[in-house]
Formats: sequence, C-alpha cells, structure tokens
Amino acid sequence: MSTQNKSFNFQQRREAKFNQMAAASSSSSSNKPTNFSQKLFIISLLLLSFSLFLFVLSFKPKQQPHLAYEPNNKYNTNHLIHRPKWLDIVEKHINGHKIKVGLVNINDDDDDDYNSVRGDMHVETVHVRFDHVGEDKKWEDFFPEWIDEDHKWAPPACPDIPMPAQDYRYLDVIVVRVPCRGDGDAGGGMRDVFRLQVNLVVANLAVESGWLKPDVDRAVYVVFVGSCGAMVEMFRCDDLVEHAGDYWVYKPDLRRLKHKVLMPVGSCQIASAYAQTGKEIWRYFMSQARLAKLNYTTYHQREAYVTVLHSSEAYVCGAIALAQSIIQKNSTRDLVLLHDKSISGKSLRGLRAAGWKTKWISRIRSPFSKKDSYNEWNYSKLRVWQLTEYDKIIFIDSDLLVLKNIDEFFFYPELSAAGNDKVLFNSGVMVIEPSLCKFEDMMLKSFKVSSYNGGDQGFLNEVFTWWHRLPKRINHLKVFSKQDDKEHQVGDGLYAIHYLGLKPWMCYKDYDCNWDMVSRHVFASDSAHKKWWQVYDAMPKKLQQYCALTKHMDKRIKKWRRIAENASLANGHWKIKPKDPRQIILLITNEGRVKFF
Repeated sequence: MSTQNKSFNFQQRREAKFNQMAAASSSSSSNKPTNFSQKLFIISLLLLSFSLFLFVLSFKPKQQPHLAYEPNNKYNTNHLIHRPKWLDIVEKHINGHKIKVGLVNINDDDDDDYNSVRGDMHVETVHVRFDHVGEDKKWEDFFPEWIDEDHKWAPPACPDIPMPAQDYRYLDVIVVRVPCRGDGDAGGGMRDVFRLQVNLVVANLAVESGWLKPDVDRAVYVVFVGSCGAMVEMFRCDDLVEHAGDYWVYKPDLRRLKHKVLMPVGSCQIASAYAQTGKEIWRYFMSQARLAKLNYTTYHQREAYVTVLHSSEAYVCGAIALAQSIIQKNSTRDLVLLHDKSISGKSLRGLRAAGWKTKWISRIRSPFSKKDSYNEWNYSKLRVWQLTEYDKIIFIDSDLLVLKNIDEFFFYPELSAAGNDKVLFNSGVMVIEPSLCKFEDMMLKSFKVSSYNGGDQGFLNEVFTWWHRLPKRINHLKVFSKQDDKEHQVGDGLYAIHYLGLKPWMCYKDYDCNWDMVSRHVFASDSAHKKWWQVYDAMPKKLQQYCALTKHMDKRIKKWRRIAENASLANGHWKIKPKDPRQIILLITNEGRVKFF
C-alpha cells in the first residue's frame, strides 16, 4: 500500500473516533438533568427521615440518674420506673412474690421515691399510723435515777409510749425515716424520746410480721433512711445487710429483737417485775421460757463471767476472790479473765488455780483521761466485746464479790446494768453480747464521743443510751451517804457487793480501814468487809497466799491508824488491836525466814 493511502486511512480512523466521542458527549449532556434530580430526591428523603427520627426521640422520657431497669430484672423488663435505692437492695434478697412495704414516719409528700414505689405493680405500700409520744415526756421519765424495786408503795410503772393500734402483720419490708435530733452527729447516742418511739414501733412491726411461732420465723427487712441510722442498742450491726448512702438495710435476728420489745421501754422498770404486772404477752413468754428453759440449750449455750486486769497487779487478789465467790455459789458458767502484760506469771498461775481461763490482751488507752490517772487504761474493758466464742457475757469488775448465784441474769439482753446516777448505769456489772463489728464501731467512736468521767463508764453510757435495769442488789455499791446511818450495815438479799473505796484485801481482816479516813467514811462498812473475808476463809490455802499483806500496805494502814487516833475519830476503829494473821506472815517474810511465793 502506498504512503498516501496509509495516511488517508489513519485520517479516516481519527475522524471516526472524534465523531464517536462527540456523539457520546452529546448523549451525556442530554441525560444530565435527569440524574441530578434523582440524587437530589434521595438526599431530601434521607434528611426527612433523620428529622423524623429526632422528632420521635424527643418524646422518649429522659433517663434519670437512678433507674431500676435491668435486662435481667424480671420485675421491670417492659418499662422503666424511678425507684429508691433501698428497694433495689431489698429485691436482691426477696424472691419472686409481691413485696408488702410498711412506711413509718414517712408522709405522702415526703419524697418522690415513695410516691413512685406505689406505682410499682410488684410492691404494695401501707402507711403505719401511730400517735406520737407527748412532747411533755422527757428522757428522765423513762430512765429515772431511782425506782421502788421492792414495791413497798406501788408497782413500778413506765410512762406510755404509743404503738400502732392497727394490725400491720405480714410486712416484708419496713421503711422508716429516722428522726435525727440532738448530739447524734458527734457519733454517740441520742436521748430523744420520739427517736426511741420510732425505733420501738419498727422493732414491734418486725417481730409481729416475722415471728410465726417459736423457732419458726419469716424474713423481714428493715430499712432506715437518714443520716443518723438505727439505734444500735436495738438493731445490731451483725444484722446489717447493706449500707449505701443514707440507707441502712437490716435483716434482724427476730429472736433477739423479740426479747428487746418484751423488755420495759426504759430503766423505769425491772424486767422480772414487769412480768408480774398483768401483761399477758410477758406471762406467756415467761411461762414458755420456764417450760422450755428458755431454750438455753439451743440459743444460749455459750455464756461466761468475764473480768479484766490491766496496768498493775493490785487487783489480782480481788479477781481470785471474785472467781471463788462465783464458784462457791454453784455456778456452772465459764470464768474468763482478760489481762495485759503487767500480770506476772506467778499471778497468772494463781488466777488459773482460782478458776479463771486467762486471755492476753493489748490494753486500750482512754482518749479523754489524764496521763497516769486511775482510769487512763479503762477502755481495755471494751475488749470483752471481742469474746465472740460466747453468746452472752456478764462482765464483773474484780472488786466485786458474788453472794448469791446470779446465773439467771444471763437471760437479760444487751445492755443490762444497775442504775448509777440519774439516767446513767454503773458499768461494774453488765450483760453484754459480744460482737466484732460492735467492738470496731466503739473503737471508731472512742475518739469522737466524750466520757463524762474520762473512763469506760462515761463512754458506754453515751453509746448505750437505751439500757435495761438490773436490780441494784446485783451491783450493790458499798457507799453510805445518809448522815444518820452510823453503822453502815449492808442489807440481806444482796446478789453482789461492789467494794468502793479501799479494798478489803488492802486493809486488816479485823475491820474496814476506810473508817480511818474521814474522806472515805462513806465507803466504810464492817458488815460488808466481813462478807468478803468469809469468802477468803473458804478459799484453798494455796489461793490465800495471793492476798498477802505487803510491806507497803501495812505501812499505809498504820499511818492512817495513827492519824485517826490523833484526831480521836468517833467511830473508834483506831482502838481495835488487829489480829490479822497476815501480819505474822509479813513479819516472818521481812526477817527473811520465809519466802511467800
């Protein structure tokens, strides 16, 4: 093919390609308006759909901070409900059935929490109605300094605290808003009558709803709402299920709680006397207790008498005499003595021989006591709450002497004690229920709650403001304040004597050396002194040696006898020529011919 023909063919192909591209371009231009309209329509449709979606969302209720909706919550799978935290807590422990809730000290307009609960198809609520205790009633009316324990004039009576008149049985949960008045924010208890009433109402409701018959009960939960919480004297920390914010959820031990509600409302009565005033519930309870021996073998197998020695060996002899006095009265309970490192090995052998089971403790300083004062380490007594191997303990100071069997007082609940001054109890004899959480709670409070005397008694009276009165005969204080009482005779029928002042083993056997000091005459009693030495005489000889008269004790006695003689004290005890045989042993020991231990 010629060059000219090749060039012609190439030109033709190029023109054909150009025409083809022009045709395609013309076709594309003609279709452009149609494709653009389609795209615009699609975009508009998407925008409209998104707007409708936002519009629908605007009608959905806003989610609250606390909602009860959970995917696996069978009560709320179909809807969301604004509910209080306590209901969520309780539902974890109640299975399946509709929950009946009693509301105590809560008004209809109190809080949205309680209004919302009434809309829950799985909850039934009822307001517990009761008359408020009169404003004229004071704490002192329920905790008087003195009562007629012997009924010489009339049976002792307590002021009335109204309880609900209506029957509110078969509650599953009792929710109470706690009155918070007084000094409770400081960590101690509060002496507020209305607060006591509210706690007693709740305790009675729980017992009535849960106690079906002896040894059978149903679970009842109690929820305290508020910054103050429950009265620790009534609702035990051991029964606390959960604490979240201002909610305390308890599952009370109903047997223990029933015992509490059967007690008098304050120390205005003694429980044993209360059983005789015609209250049928008490008569039934006491008769059942006697028939079944109070189920002691079931519920109170572990009981003990406990005392504490710390800081010195000055009370070793007293503790030995105390143990022997309990044993001599045929008690079968354990005897436990807590001691610190100040008690020597020789003294511990004597204490064990006397009947004590000894346990070493680290002593606890009283935060509000003065350095080197007599009560500097008295908070060591709080260690008795750590003896959780026992259900009940009767604590006894080692300067007491038991004259009659007192095992029956293990029946009393915590905290039971004899009255001391005004609304206060004496901590020398106490019925307590050991608890580690209670001990820990008291340790936390010990730096916040002041003690009126710097020692354990002042502190415990602020922790246990609601207490139960033991008869004064179980902790008879050896003190004689009446001016016309010259003989200072102790009466008959006493369970135990608390030897205030100089202790019997610190005096001669012949008389109470408190007579030698005018400032201590209120503590002097030859009849009480004689009772202590009767226990001493009945001891095995190997124990008597631990009550030896020391050189220091003898020197002090002789010094004050001379002072009494020079002052010619009218009681005349300084004229007595002592024949205490311990003087002979002391003389021999000082001459080096006999070693006592």
